[in-house]
Amino acid sequence: MRIRDLRIGFGSGHEAVRGVDLSAERGETVALVGESGCGKSLTALALLGLLPPGASATGSAVLDGTELVGRDERALRRIRGARAGMVFQDPMSSLNPTTPVGAQIAEVLAIHTRMSRSARRRRAVELMESVGIPDAAARARQMPHQLSGGMRQRVMISIALAGRPDLLIADEPTTALDVTVQAQVLALLRERARDTVLLFITHDMGVVAEIADRVAVMYAGRIVETGPVRAVLDAPRHPYTAALLRSVPDPDRPVAGELPTIPGQVPAAGERIEGCPFRPRCARATDRCLTPPDLTPDETGGSVACWHPHELTEAAS
Repeated sequence: MRIRDLRIGFGSGHEAVRGVDLSAERGETVALVGESGCGKSLTALALLGLLPPGASATGSAVLDGTELVGRDERALRRIRGARAGMVFQDPMSSLNPTTPVGAQIAEVLAIHTRMSRSARRRRAVELMESVGIPDAAARARQMPHQLSGGMRQRVMISIALAGRPDLLIADEPTTALDVTVQAQVLALLRERARDTVLLFITHDMGVVAEIADRVAVMYAGRIVETGPVRAVLDAPRHPYTAALLRSVPDPDRPVAGELPTIPGQVPAAGERIEGCPFRPRCARATDRCLTPPDLTPDETGGSVACWHPHELTEAAS
C-alpha cells in the first residue's frame, strides 16, 4: 500500500488531514498513532470512501495497483469487504442489532463470492472458529447483544476477514475491552495479519509496542515521525513523540508527583498554525519553526518532520 499526499478537507475550507505519506508491505503492521482529533480515523475512512458528509479527499492511495482515492461508489463497494476490510472501535454500534451475527458474516460472502447459501453459512461458522469463538455454530445464531464485548469484536474481525482482504484496518479495536480480552484480540490480529497489510489506529503507545512493526505518529493532520517501532519507542526523534512517551505511566519507574504532560492544547479543527503545527507547544521551537518542516528520512530507516529533532544518543538517554 502506498499513500501519497493524502488531504482531507471540509466545506468550510479547512484541512483535517494535510499531506499524509505512508507505505506498508504485505505482512507488515503499521500503527498510526496520535491524540483524538489528529485525523488518524479520517485517514482510514478515506481509504474506504467512508468519509462523513461534507468531507472530501485528494491525493493517492494505491493498494496492489488499485487506486482507492476518488473512486465512484460502485467501485468502492467492490473493494470494501473484499480487497479491504475494517474493524471499528465499537462493535455494538457497528453490528446490526436485529440480525444474527453468523448471518452478518454470511452477508459479506453473498456480496463478494458466488458461494451457495449453505456454503456461506458453513464458512461463517469456520470464520468464527478461526478467531477463537467457542461453540461457533450456536453463537452464529445469536444476536449481538447476547455476546460479550470481546466476542462481538471477534465477530467484527471475522466480517473484516471474510473477503480475504489485502488491507485490514483496525480503528482503536481494543479501547473498550478489559486488559485480558485486549491481549487476546491483539494476538489474534497479529496472527491474521501475516498475509495482509494491517493499518492499526490507536492512541495507546503500549498497544503499539505489542502489535506494530512500524509506527507513524500524527499530529494536527500531519505525519511528524515514522520508523521501525523499536527505534521510535526507544529513541523518539520528534519532540511530540518524545512528549507522548514521557506521558505514559511506567510501572517500573516510580513517579514523584504528577505525571508529565504536554503543555498547551491540541489545535482546534480548522485552526491555522503558521509553520510546524507543534511549534506553540514545543520547548525546542525557534523562529525557523515558522516554516513547516518536510518529513525527512533519517539513519534509523524512518523519517522526522522537525527542524530540531532529538539526536539519537540524546533520544535514547
